[in-house]
Amino acid sequence: MINKMKFPAIYLISFVLLSSCQNKKTSESLNKNTSDQSESNIVRITNEQIKAIGIKPGSISYRNLRTSLKVNGKLELPPQNKAQVSILIGGIVKDIPVTEGQFVNKGQILAILENTEFLQFQQDYLESLSSLELLKAELDRQKELRNDNINATKILQQAQNNYNIAISKKNLYTEKLKLFGLNPETLTPDKIKSTFNMTAPITGYIKQINLFIGKFAEPNLPQFEIVDNRFLHIDLTIYEQDVAKVHEGQNLTFSIINDPHHTHTASIFSINKAFEDNTQAVIAHAKIHKVEDNLFPGMFIEARIQIDDYKAMALPEEAIVSSGEEHFIFLMLDDNSFRQIQVHLGTSDMGFTEIIPTEALSDSSKIVINGAYYLMSQLTKGEGKHNE
Repeated sequence: MINKMKFPAIYLISFVLLSSCQNKKTSESLNKNTSDQSESNIVRITNEQIKAIGIKPGSISYRNLRTSLKVNGKLELPPQNKAQVSILIGGIVKDIPVTEGQFVNKGQILAILENTEFLQFQQDYLESLSSLELLKAELDRQKELRNDNINATKILQQAQNNYNIAISKKNLYTEKLKLFGLNPETLTPDKIKSTFNMTAPITGYIKQINLFIGKFAEPNLPQFEIVDNRFLHIDLTIYEQDVAKVHEGQNLTFSIINDPHHTHTASIFSINKAFEDNTQAVIAHAKIHKVEDNLFPGMFIEARIQIDDYKAMALPEEAIVSSGEEHFIFLMLDDNSFRQIQVHLGTSDMGFTEIIPTEALSDSSKIVINGAYYLMSQLTKGEGKHNE
């Protein structure tokens, strides 16, 4: 009886061992397939390739590409932040200690000029001071004599008149010297000079210089032009049908016409209350949040005014690669590894495209902005070798 029971037990043990081996092989096969699938969308390249291609990571931004108002405009400077520098009296240019493009502060010397007429103004001022002292003493003396009834009232009046005329001349020469940038209070006979300075009336960058050494600087002609681009703003053209959509405080993004992929931000601070000449449009003025060095007065821009709070994930167009009807981006895993992620596309505008990723992405995710097409080709090449 005991011998009869041994055979089923042996069969049972064999069956369990065989099933266990088969399950292990199946599990290993599934793990291998899963690993192959997870690796199939990852590209690894060397540091040399990254440098040669110019791989550039960026981040996801949130933009309103659907319900924004499209307008055009121009970069402008307020009148108090641009200046043309001229002189009332000409002179020979002796020195120009500045260059075009240089940043200068208000009051900084732009050019040194020489004019003999300037010598005469200084002499006239000093003579008026000396004459004023004598006439003041004479007036005081005549007042004392008049108090003692020694002189006539007419003589006192004449002394008073002479003194008043001297004061007027002194004030006149004082203002003339100030036009040359000279402080009359510091002028003494031993400090008379034939040269005077042209100075900057505002702080800013020198846009143009119309002088050179030895040239006679003509009076009342612009010799320097200075602009302070720190106060650059945008004049936006808003047509009649869109005026109701625009108000102070609205944010906007804009780009230069010739550089649509580089965007900037601004906000509207005032709107004109009358139409421009010969057009049914008003001008809205917007303050640029950060004035960069590549922005200049006179540039034409395209802007998108945000008329509601809608925002969606967006990336530069060059970050997205397509294969047929499918679209992909590449997530940076580390310095040399990148994973392909499929996305669906929304609205495109101003060099950006709205994306809807097929898997969750965080705001801190690093996305390949430049070089995505190369990564796509490398991935496709890898798939071809795998299929072989």
